[in-house]
Amino acid sequence: MMFKDLRFRARRGRVSLAVVVFAMVAAAVWAIAYFLQTAPPRHIVLASGLEDGLLHLYAKRYIEILARSGVTVEERITNGPGDNLRLLQDPQSGVDIGFTQGGIANPSEAKNVIMLASLYYVPMWIFHRSADPLNQVNELRNRRVAVGVSGSGARSLGEHVFALNGLTINNMAMQPLSNNAALLALQSGEVDAAIFVDGAENNAVWTALHDPTLKLLSYSKAEAYHRRLSFISKLTLPSGVIDLANNVPEREVDLIGTKEMLAARDGLHPALIHLLVDAAGEIHGKQGLFEQAGEFPGTTQVDLRVSTDADQHKRFGRSFLYQYLPFYVATLAERAIIILLPLAAILLPLFHYLPQLRRWHVRSRIYRWYGELALLERDVAARTGTLPTEKWLSDLERIERAVARIHTPAGFASEAYTLRGHIGLVRRAIIARNGLPPITSG
Repeated sequence: MMFKDLRFRARRGRVSLAVVVFAMVAAAVWAIAYFLQTAPPRHIVLASGLEDGLLHLYAKRYIEILARSGVTVEERITNGPGDNLRLLQDPQSGVDIGFTQGGIANPSEAKNVIMLASLYYVPMWIFHRSADPLNQVNELRNRRVAVGVSGSGARSLGEHVFALNGLTINNMAMQPLSNNAALLALQSGEVDAAIFVDGAENNAVWTALHDPTLKLLSYSKAEAYHRRLSFISKLTLPSGVIDLANNVPEREVDLIGTKEMLAARDGLHPALIHLLVDAAGEIHGKQGLFEQAGEFPGTTQVDLRVSTDADQHKRFGRSFLYQYLPFYVATLAERAIIILLPLAAILLPLFHYLPQLRRWHVRSRIYRWYGELALLERDVAARTGTLPTEKWLSDLERIERAVARIHTPAGFASEAYTLRGHIGLVRRAIIARNGLPPITSG
């Protein structure tokens, strides 16, 4: 064995030890970074809707429910679903979640926005003051119509319906009025019709349904809208369902509508998504005028891409940790498990290998000199002719000094002593080859 080979093996032992230490340090750094960076935020911003609409009322419910888990929800009042989607698409808006509705999003342009859940049906109510009932949307031609403010649900859905019926600003006087303002304009005669896209519990819709001077359009071609636009649903309002005592409505009404959704910017923490889906179930899971009990929240795609985390949570429910622990304690425990399992898979084999590596590292410091000593002993025994006695003794002294500097743990002391004894044997062999007087101690 050559000297350079021995040195190489010693270096390899040190490199192996360094690799193990580096792996452990890297794992610790990764674990700390994961804990610091993946904690769910305690404050999020929710884009809701107009103050006199249902979305504002629902926003208050979400604020209340998430507060139980220590999450502060800041509401941002907007004109409605259209505005909310624009805010979610803008990374500088500061909005994390928002209410939107089917038919607004262009999936190719809203790649960074995901649907957490559909919440409930929002009909497109068209009330009018005409003496004769209206049965088709195109009968609004040449009339003054309150179509909702820009960014509202009424304006967003109305634009699709108007386009199918050939209604434009050139043949219909569109007034940007929503909710209570639209209702007042209709009741005072400032407009001939008003459009609302919201639940029946909306104050303006509820009032209009009970106003005997106003009539509700029944869509005679409701099925056609559903066939033409996939995000539109055909809805039926049974006779008397609003008020049985006063028979409101007097007859069954065919309506069209879409689904209200809770959306988020892609990248929202999964734990918060689970919390929001649970809140949606508490708020929207009951039977409604158009909804069956348990139908919402839903994760069937409307137009936006559906969150994988939301869909899995809807299918499988809360994990064991979230059922029995407070929210942030559960998130901490969940992250600890996520960290510890892969760390255990990495570190346990390393810890198993570490004692062996340590033994090799210590022994390699001794065995290196065993190798040199064995080569020297072989040279002493086999050399003929002129003997390089001075070189032999010089090499032996170098080895002896190096061995004296080795500090070995108690468990390896016997091997070091054996090496020193072997050095003495080689020295006596050199002396014997040269006929020199033996070296006595003292």
